Amino acid sequence: MNGARNQAHDDAHAGVRDHDAGHDGGRENDARAQAPARDETSPRDGERAVLEAPDINRALTRIAHEILERARGPENLLLLGIPTRGTFLARRLADRIEQVEGRPVAFGSLDVTMYRDDLRLRPARALGRTDLPKEGVDGRIVVLVDDVLFSGRTVRAALDALNDLGRPRAVRLAVLVDRGHRELPIRADYVGKNLPTSRAETVRVCLTETDRRDAVLLRGGQR
Repeated sequence: MNGARNQAHDDAHAGVRDHDAGHDGGRENDARAQAPARDETSPRDGERAVLEAPDINRALTRIAHEILERARGPENLLLLGIPTRGTFLARRLADRIEQVEGRPVAFGSLDVTMYRDDLRLRPARALGRTDLPKEGVDGRIVVLVDDVLFSGRTVRAALDALNDLGRPRAVRLAVLVDRGHRELPIRADYVGKNLPTSRAETVRVCLTETDRRDAVLLRGGQR
């Protein structure tokens, strides 16, 4: 169902996907399209690392155990990452759960582009990928996975997208970073790091799959 929606809008939305307000993924993608490629392994001007690779590894391991404990096993679990970095995080969590349980856990991706509430306010953006296991979402414990939780509007869009795909038994949320400033009544069930920020600051999550390094970088005024 969502795949048909994606195909219907593919030509009309060929721009850059913008992520949750305050996370600078969309703006950075626009800049990359117009400028020479930069070395993503190095912090940009004014950025400082708040998490490095070992910290991210520990956070993901802890979240994986918390997900397993609450779900009482992997049988009905489905991890759905919100593209782009949420998808890679969901895969890493699935790998960790498999290492613990000795059996695979279902995971995939959930594109929310056409469900965002800012489509008319921002430039057109490319559609992401929705990839579900053949069993679908009905009766599953679905864990939405994203890199940064900010206003909550991306998660709201994910809930709307999920509603079009079926009826999960429960929906939970795992994020690597919660930076605060919620605009909707949304709370993460599993958090790698609570990171108080000002609205003037930006948070950039780097993953080896996309940026050749693991780090969470903060740019802006001192807290």
